[in-house]
Amino acid sequence: MTAEKKVAISIRDLEKFFGERKVLDNINFDINKGEIFVIMGGSGSGKSTLLRIMTGGVKPSRGKVLFGDKDIHTLEGIEAEKVKRRFGMSFQSAALLDFLTVEENVSLPLREHTHLDPKVVSIIAKMKLNLVGLQGFENYYPSMISGGMKKRVGVARAIVMDPEVVFYDEPTAGLDPVVCAVVDQLILDLTKKLNLTSIVVTHNMESVWRIADRVAMVYRGKLIEVGTRDQIRHSQNKIIQQFVNGEIEGPIHLNDNNPD
Repeated sequence: MTAEKKVAISIRDLEKFFGERKVLDNINFDINKGEIFVIMGGSGSGKSTLLRIMTGGVKPSRGKVLFGDKDIHTLEGIEAEKVKRRFGMSFQSAALLDFLTVEENVSLPLREHTHLDPKVVSIIAKMKLNLVGLQGFENYYPSMISGGMKKRVGVARAIVMDPEVVFYDEPTAGLDPVVCAVVDQLILDLTKKLNLTSIVVTHNMESVWRIADRVAMVYRGKLIEVGTRDQIRHSQNKIIQQFVNGEIEGPIHLNDNNPD
């Protein structure tokens, strides 16, 4: 008898309009605690908008994002701040500040949101850099390190506040295949070691097959299917088949998608 999975985040009846254009249409799914949940889809499919709504950055036109029993979009003030501190975010571009060192970039959330002694902040930042394999690079500036290293600095910053949930926006975009594999392995290791729930938005199928416990496919604002890696790999849905195999012929056309 398998233990019942605990839900970390629930998406209920989610819709989003920009003007008259509907970019998300009745999205429903649960993300379980401790899993790596991948949201995949082509450019303009709505996956980036979905991510921004899940992190609280964009309000939905309808529906809920439930973290526990709380809809994050109805929270205000201190209550909203407390919930958002339980989230970490790794941005596609790493979003590092060029005028700060690697350690200063990682420690920024601690300096902005806590009253910890600067020595303690430095120790925590170094610990997180060690977790992503960047010990010894504390005093480097972003211009002095590679693209893959910048991504890892961004991950270290995402986990510096010890969040329960970490969101990754296209974590392997612009990286060569070897560095992609390194970043994927990092996501796997951190999820397990830190008991995180990881939510990854990507269209990199190699990454999907390497890291995903479950996958949600979004197409033209609709949730097409949710399943395990094997279920998605062997899906009979023609949209999914075309996407995962990178085929030209099929129901997906170049002009199908609108900008996210």
